[in-house]
Amino acid sequence: MAHPSMLLHRPLASLPSSTFFFLPATLAFFTTLFILFYIFTTPPLFISHQHKHNLKYPLGPSQSSPLTPILPSNGSFHLSAKFPLNDVFGGEDGTLSPVSSRSHFGSKRNSMNDIDVFHDGDIFLEDYHQMNRSFKIYVYPHRRDDPFAHAFLPVDFQPGGNYASESYFKKALMNSHFITKDPRKADLFFLPFSIARLRHDRRVGGGGIQSFIRDYISNISTKYPYWNRTGGADHFYVACHSIGRSAMAKAEEVKLNAIQIVCSSSYFLPGYVAHKDASLPQVWPRTDDPPTITTSKRNKLAFFAGAINSPVREKLVKFWRNDSEIYAHFGRLKTPYADEILGSKFCLHVKGFEVNTARIADSLYYGCVPIVLANYYDLPFADILNWKSFSIAVVTVDIPLLKKIL
Repeated sequence: MAHPSMLLHRPLASLPSSTFFFLPATLAFFTTLFILFYIFTTPPLFISHQHKHNLKYPLGPSQSSPLTPILPSNGSFHLSAKFPLNDVFGGEDGTLSPVSSRSHFGSKRNSMNDIDVFHDGDIFLEDYHQMNRSFKIYVYPHRRDDPFAHAFLPVDFQPGGNYASESYFKKALMNSHFITKDPRKADLFFLPFSIARLRHDRRVGGGGIQSFIRDYISNISTKYPYWNRTGGADHFYVACHSIGRSAMAKAEEVKLNAIQIVCSSSYFLPGYVAHKDASLPQVWPRTDDPPTITTSKRNKLAFFAGAINSPVREKLVKFWRNDSEIYAHFGRLKTPYADEILGSKFCLHVKGFEVNTARIADSLYYGCVPIVLANYYDLPFADILNWKSFSIAVVTVDIPLLKKIL
């Protein structure tokens, strides 16, 4: 097995800007595609619409969930101009469009197999083509004059901030060919409420979201027949703010039966079911091309900066705060955050209040290898992406061994 330093031989920031997937539009359709693919390849959802699930106990983590440290393989993460993402997944505007049979990934046993970012490129492509041809989603309709249209409809601006993933997902989905206006053709039903926007609505707020969701589910289950026939098992919603985990407290069927696509995807906590739910990557959108800094110009071994809001962060800072190679900092930085990441070979994603932050996406954007210090984190697209090829996971008990591991 290769040493972690092998990951440094191909800086992510050197990827061509045309293929880099953290520009917001491309991020949106990439994320939406992978989420839909994850759901589509979960067989129980498509066996029958005639039963209720009514789960009573949270399930344990799936076998594919990373329970142990992720160590890099001999391979590496290669995406080049030979494989433009738009040719594979959609248009330049970030909308989801059918894959051309003549795309660069259009045949088996081709260069796709050299890209170990996927667990198995051939299987992914075969399942993706099937999904792309037939998968349909019905969105419960809401008019623009609805009192809560701002929470139900896609935003008409470019989302920003810590929870932008939620808005980008909805925008990409609503512009995609997966949407159907005929619920009889639907494989899934989308609950389009936005937890983040409801949280900032003075009529609802953080304290009123639970009642709002309860009333919303009661309304659609009375007005439409689709929720009742499965108990919500073929329904899904998206939430990036951590309050989404408690938003379903008064709508138990949503939490237990519906598919929850959330950023706070910890299978240690009740409410997230790794077999059923899906992890949404938290990304702070950046519109500029990623900077290019070679590994030789990165002087720090590892970097972290953030609030001390968890025992894991407290332990990290306590052990490494005075080290000259691993920079573990809390409070206000004297230099710009971006400069610190650009000067580091490895960047630490450390659990805070939640297992998720935007630091993994920041690391990839700035060409810094992500180090995941967040036990029980169901990493985004873990069934599809081979995280071993571009990141390292370290269990929290090994914080004192970080320098040896890296």
